[in-house]
Parts: sequence; C-alpha cells; structure tokens
Amino acid sequence: MMGLFSQAGSHIKRARGLSVDDRAPEDTEPDDTSILDENEGSVILSLISQLRVGMDLSKVTFPTFVLEPRSTLERITDFMSHPDLIFGAENCDDPEERFTRILQYYLAGWHIKPKGVKKPYNPVLGEFFRCRYDYPNGTQGFFVAEQVSHHPPISAFFYISPANRVCIVGELRPKSKFLGNSVSTTMEGENRITLMGVPDDGEYVVTMPNMYARGILFGKMVLELGDTCVVKNEKNRLFCDLEFKTKGFFSGTYNAIAGRVRRGNSDTGEVSGRWSHVMDFKSIKSGSKRVLFDAAKDGQNVAPKYVPDIEQQEPYESRRLWKDLTQAIEERNMERATEAKSAVEDAQRELRRKREESGEKFVPHYFERHDGRWEPKLKIPRDDSPEAIDAVQTWIWPPTTE
Repeated sequence: MMGLFSQAGSHIKRARGLSVDDRAPEDTEPDDTSILDENEGSVILSLISQLRVGMDLSKVTFPTFVLEPRSTLERITDFMSHPDLIFGAENCDDPEERFTRILQYYLAGWHIKPKGVKKPYNPVLGEFFRCRYDYPNGTQGFFVAEQVSHHPPISAFFYISPANRVCIVGELRPKSKFLGNSVSTTMEGENRITLMGVPDDGEYVVTMPNMYARGILFGKMVLELGDTCVVKNEKNRLFCDLEFKTKGFFSGTYNAIAGRVRRGNSDTGEVSGRWSHVMDFKSIKSGSKRVLFDAAKDGQNVAPKYVPDIEQQEPYESRRLWKDLTQAIEERNMERATEAKSAVEDAQRELRRKREESGEKFVPHYFERHDGRWEPKLKIPRDDSPEAIDAVQTWIWPPTTE
C-alpha cells in the first residue's frame, strides 16, 4: 500500500521498439509495468547518478512523473477500503475467529495500487487529510491523518466507526535508502486496532512489511513487499508472523505471503497465497481451508469515502494543498507539475526558516505523543450514541472550518 514506490516495473523505451529484454518480469501483472520515454529515462539516470549506496532518501526530490496524484496521508485510507471484513467481529465468541477477521482486514489493503511506477506525495509538516464513510447499512466511519513530523517523516492516523464498534490508531515512519540496484523502504510504525465491543481483548497490533523497488539501474524495475511483519493480540496470546516473500533470482513467485498463526506456543493455522490475488487460511486442527481475501473477486468492492470539495477545505488539507500539482499530473503537464510541487515545498522551507528564527515549535492539530506513541487529541467514545458520533465529527470538522 505505502512506500517509496507504490508500484513497480519500469524501463526506458528503446528508440527502435521493445526487445525481448524489455518485457515485464514473469508473474507480474500488466499494470505492474510502465514505459518511460527517453526524456523521463534521462531524468531518472541523472537522479540515480547523484545517489550513493546507503544514502537516506528522505530529502531527495523525485521527478513529478513518478508521482501518484494523491498524498501519502490519503493513501493510508486504502486499509479502510473493506470494512465489512472487520465489522461484526465483536460478535464472534471465539477469540481465534476475531483474530482471523483482523488478519482479513489487514491483508485486504495491499491489492489497491496505481498503474505504473508511482509514489504518493510526501506530506509536508502540518498537512492533514480527513474523510467520512457512509456505509450501506446506514452507519458511518470517520478518518483523519496528519503529518506530525517532517524529519524524520511521521504520519499519524485515526479511524473510528462508533456504530460498528471499531477504532484504529497508528503511525507510519518510512525510512528509504538507496542500495545500488534497488531502493528499500523500511516501514516502521504500527496499526493498533480495538474492537470496542470486546474491551477485554485489548489492542490488536499490526506492523508493516518493508518495500523494495528493484532493478532501477539494470534489469526490469519491480516493487516487492518483503520481510516479516507481526499481527498480535497479547490479551488472548494470539500471534501471526507473516512473511512477505521476495522472488528469488531463479525461483519463486511475486507477491507471495506465508505465515503461521499460533496461540501461546501452539500453532493453530497457516496463511498462504499472494497478496495481489488470493490469500487462504488453513486450520491445523481441522484441516479446513477458507479464503481470507480474493482480490479479483472482491477487490472492486471498495468503500467510497466522502471528502469535502476543495473550496471547502482548509489550506493545509491534502487535496487543497496539492491541487495544482494534482491537476498538472492529470493533464500530463510535467513542467507545470514541477512548478506546483516546488511552490509547496518552497513555502514549507520558508515557513520552517521563520519558525526556527522565532523559536516557535510546531504543534500538531489532531495528535499528541503519549509514552512514545501518537494518539488523537480526543477522548475516544466507547459507545455508538448520537452524542458520540457528533463528538467525533465535531472534533474532525470543527464548526470554525472554512
């Protein structure tokens, strides 16, 4: 879902057409590749020539033609796209079943991806994104994300659906490095999910896999999720070590996952499949197998989100802040896109300079740190009363909003 590059697979177009070597890597999808023209390829090569192995890429400015036309803060909402997988989990008497529902919610967020080599905008300090979900059953969900730190980059986020008894709080701290023929993005941070109808469960904590954009100097460029992430619920002693497998040089397949669910010291199930296709869970006790998520079958059933028109948004709200850049990208006007991107970044640098001169400290609007974790500045309601819903809406959209 998130990372330096949100999608993969690019190469420079040859003057006389494509050779066999220009084909996409096997096992990738058609939308996993894009062809850069010679000018775009030259820009990429020029950028790479300035990099050194091990270099931190947090301050590197990437060309606009690799940008996905939305902010990273909005991209976090990809994990809120299939709420039906988690709604009602509180009604499951078996804690292992509730844990499986959390796994479903988490794994269903990865299949959403743009076409080609794209990365979302890097949020500026104080930028925020907020939206509302209106669900078919008449209930609602509310989301807000804010860039609470720029160096290092930290995005804090909060989601709640009072009527469906689900609350999610988390933060992302991406760290990208140039590794030679690839770029790695370490996705630090976690999602903390609470099923408010079963408070004795405590939090379900989910970490993120790392991301690798490979083949940026030679070969074909492809994005892979790699390494191990953890899903855990300590109250019920339930854990899943989930491995996102990178493809071997001579064997393996793209987008594969494998994991084992255990309760205490005993294995209870196995997770397998491909995060871009179908993922299954097999019970060790009964031997039965069930589909956790089928991206081809259910991937289009994304919960729509309501975002106010740009004219109604505040200056640092993501879509309004980046509107000129987004419009230029959609019109494929890369020169104007570069100007729009530079205008936002230059204004941010000037604001930072003034803040340093005056000694003013930046204070996030929606979040604050407690014991090393970013938490919403809201007393989270534990009921689904109209008063609770109104309290959440008023906090996210204060009456003074323009």
